[in-house]
Amino acid sequence: QVQLVEAGGGLVQAGGSLRLSCVASGGTSRNYFTNLVMGWFRQAPGKEREFVASMSASETNTLYTDSVKGRFTVSRDNNKNTVYLQMNSLKPEDTAIYYCAARFGPFATRNNYLYWGQGTQVTVSS
Repeated sequence: QVQLVEAGGGLVQAGGSLRLSCVASGGTSRNYFTNLVMGWFRQAPGKEREFVASMSASETNTLYTDSVKGRFTVSRDNNKNTVYLQMNSLKPEDTAIYYCAARFGPFATRNNYLYWGQGTQVTVSS
């Protein structure tokens, strides 16, 4: 059972930046993290959870939702079992709870994540 813990959320003014991190633990094999596709999702008040970004285990394949392209960057450090989401040029509409997610597979994807973190709040003031 993989556990995911997010950190790095907070309150920031529009135009500012935040970097979220997500540490994975609990995998049953030594290099389990290198078999995981990692994703970021968000849920704003009154809205459904939506996909934000994903990165393949090999770091060669990324996927972003259109609204964050050019502003957000997903990265990972497989030696630290950690995935990051660098968020620049933040907008009030980016305000949401941000969730880290993981699944097994070869490619970055929007779908079928198996493991989820508890989320971290990001609030962007205008």
